Amino acid sequence: MTLLSNGPASPVALDPIGVTAAVVDRTRRLAASELPDNVRTVGRQCMLDWFAVALAGSHEPLVRMLIGQAEEEGCTPVATVLGSSAKFSARQAALINGAMGHAMDYDDVNVAGHGHMTAAVLPAAIAMAEVHGRSGAQLLSAFVAGYEAAVMVGRFVGREHYDHGFHATATIGVYGAASASALLMDLDSETCARALGIAGTQAAGLKAQFGTMCKPLHAGKANENGLFGAQLARRGFTGRLDILECVQGFGATQSPGGDADAALVPARASAHIADNLFKFSASCYGTHGAIIAARQLRREHKLVAEQIRRIELRVEPSSDSMCNVAAPSTGLQAKFSLRFNAALALAGEDTALPATYTDALTQRKDLCSLRDRVVVRVMPSGWPVTLTEVDIELTDGRLLKASYDTGTPANDLAEQGDRLNQKFVALAEPVLGRSRATQLATAIAEVERIPDIGELLEIVR
Repeated sequence: MTLLSNGPASPVALDPIGVTAAVVDRTRRLAASELPDNVRTVGRQCMLDWFAVALAGSHEPLVRMLIGQAEEEGCTPVATVLGSSAKFSARQAALINGAMGHAMDYDDVNVAGHGHMTAAVLPAAIAMAEVHGRSGAQLLSAFVAGYEAAVMVGRFVGREHYDHGFHATATIGVYGAASASALLMDLDSETCARALGIAGTQAAGLKAQFGTMCKPLHAGKANENGLFGAQLARRGFTGRLDILECVQGFGATQSPGGDADAALVPARASAHIADNLFKFSASCYGTHGAIIAARQLRREHKLVAEQIRRIELRVEPSSDSMCNVAAPSTGLQAKFSLRFNAALALAGEDTALPATYTDALTQRKDLCSLRDRVVVRVMPSGWPVTLTEVDIELTDGRLLKASYDTGTPANDLAEQGDRLNQKFVALAEPVLGRSRATQLATAIAEVERIPDIGELLEIVR
């Protein structure tokens, strides 16, 4: 089932059997429905986590640069940027907040979407909700629906899109941002499809930029371009209504052609957001399996560095281009180094703290010594994407083994919520202080009762 369109762009008719139409239909139905409790819970957890990591990233140099650029450009001040007393345009806020939320590389991920869906969708939704005076319930519904759209597009283009070098947070996330923005603007089905077309032609982002400020910029651009697509569509700006499936469209140019069957598979638990995966280490998600498995062996066997002769990590193929920096020299590069993160875990360092990842730490002799004992074996195609196996050879000849699969969503949402609350406190309190951080956490927990999302945003200005 390919659902490819060969015809020219139609300015007036949305093909009801196309993938783009299916994405629009599912997101509109989801946003209009009574969301199940598990979906609403995970949606609020995504919001809590995003605010935590965005606040932690608010003082990063790249954020100051983006704010400086926006101030130089000027704007009609209508939307909030976290940590700023000034307001900005909706596009500027979506860009800056989007980059801010991904600046620490500590935000959540979705395997089927191949990227950081909350970071790519929520800031645009927040900006649109603020500008149009939407309620917290409307924001949550639009965010969940935008997340759904992004994962559907991720499933459509498949893993090959990411493996080819595209940063899916940017290229796929833009469809989620456009969908959420369009819903909050009350656009009809055809205009929503046009918004996807306008957003999709702006989709860009290359994995070659990992380890630079451009990686978080990708999340910002997904939000800005998606929101801009919805804004232009509302004005009647033309664009294809079948951007995903048309000849020379998104699927044809950025994947083996697009898999409509994969895109249309129903979500496992009512909505794709239920499969969201949260980070509890402040590094690339591709390193988390190595961290958890190595830490497990260290704890079980009370290991010290002097006992360790060699460490072997077995990882999936795309890890080589994603997080296999052999000898990082900066804290940012360290976040993308399997070897260095395994060394951190075996040395007992706290990878949950963003402050752990400093330039100075990459030069610490004991960590460099452990790092250099790590061998990364990239496994052949077909190896499970989220599985890492760790072998540790000791000086006494023993061989210790552990593995961890980071792709399984939490079953206990209450326990996950407790862990996220701890993460929130650790990241938000140093920025807001205890009182305002508590106020923000409470507001997010009760977001569906807030009549105007501007009330929540006042807390973070």
